[in-house]
Amino acid sequence: GGGGGGAGRAARGAGRRSGGARCGAGPRPVGELNAGIAAFYDASSGLWEDMWGEHMHHGYYPGGKFRADHRRAQVDMVDRVLEWAGVDAAPPSRTVDVGCGIGGSSRHIAEKYGSGGAGITLSPKQAERAGALSEEAGLGDRLEFRVADALQQPFEDGAFDLAWSLESGEHMPDKRRFVGELARVTAPGGRIVIVTWCHRELEAGEEALPPKEQKLLDDICAAYFLPAWVPISEYRRLAEDLGLEDVRVDDWSQEVSPFWAAVIQTALSRRGLVGLLRAGWSTLKGALVMPLMARGLKNGTIKFNLITAVKPKPKPGS
Repeated sequence: GGGGGGAGRAARGAGRRSGGARCGAGPRPVGELNAGIAAFYDASSGLWEDMWGEHMHHGYYPGGKFRADHRRAQVDMVDRVLEWAGVDAAPPSRTVDVGCGIGGSSRHIAEKYGSGGAGITLSPKQAERAGALSEEAGLGDRLEFRVADALQQPFEDGAFDLAWSLESGEHMPDKRRFVGELARVTAPGGRIVIVTWCHRELEAGEEALPPKEQKLLDDICAAYFLPAWVPISEYRRLAEDLGLEDVRVDDWSQEVSPFWAAVIQTALSRRGLVGLLRAGWSTLKGALVMPLMARGLKNGTIKFNLITAVKPKPKPGS
């Protein structure tokens, strides 16, 4: 996901863009995006962990009502998504966490289900910290973390029975390849779960978002090293094109709506401001656009969407 606030996770890579809202004057070169993402999270992850802990993503706020226990809200987000996707009913043995941050989801899933797995990120500092925290938690023999590109995952076909991406899809310039790689590394019968920032669906007669809404997205793109945004219908189409089954989507924009105000409040504390200044310009720039994320969610331009699907098992005799 994005940066100085909600989602310090980084895994994405080269390829063409899927259709959707353009970003800025045009797509940045892939190498520039990759380097920017890695540097952004290298610089900002320590501050995020210090202020908010190991989970680098939105919290879950039932009914959009404010709650003070923000770290618990982030853990609840993981649990609610797992429940919604049907993972509780068929617990995984091996999970890949794509855009793993410092491994918060990976450890929670491993402890919840007694499973193992791997996480990938573009940030060397995140991968190193994820490994250290997992060792401290006694999970070093069950979880591995490495620097790798989500669009060229370093895993065998069918290596995992759960492919998990919590707020990293927005970094992917090639959504088709992103979903395709998740499907490739998932075993037949395994499940794919993507939680990602999208823009709203275009209305009848609209060929693009109005300039005011597009500018909001452009400004967020510039700070968080994002390529073009897409609506959730694009993810559904890609999943169906790949032959995935049991495709379901949802919109939890209301359930995350209090999150950015809480992050902004933290950033404006004395400790937060000192940390931002120490972390450097890219982190500060990320913090400065946090109000835009809050505004976009409130006015409906930005959607917090979920999609899950199952990789089909081979038909008998095929």
